[in-house]
Amino acid sequence: MTNGFRGGSIMGIRIPTRFDENVATRCAGCGEIIGGIPFRVSVMDIAPTELPPSWARTAKLNPGPHQFHADPEHFRAWARRRGYYFCRLSDVREIMRPVPMPGENLRWGLCDGMHREAHEFVPA
Repeated sequence: MTNGFRGGSIMGIRIPTRFDENVATRCAGCGEIIGGIPFRVSVMDIAPTELPPSWARTAKLNPGPHQFHADPEHFRAWARRRGYYFCRLSDVREIMRPVPMPGENLRWGLCDGMHREAHEFVPA
């Protein structure tokens, strides 16, 4: 027995049903359709804050998950458009750690956190 109505008619009323589904997931980096399973990246800090952010303030970063093609350049293009920096000692991974960078304007660097050396940030 099927758990959903797949088209036909009900009480003499014809109900056409499309059997093709549009699952066009678009890459956040280039905007093209991703064929297959997308590479998802979430921007999350290692330790959460004590309190959730207030609804009255906007979040500093959108944690995602953001979806990309498997090529790391698509993630870097997305980060570049947002003005983020990228740690040269890291790779693009499923969870990227936001690191506040010193300066007069708050800037963010993204790192995978898999190294012990000091960060070396470059424009994404």
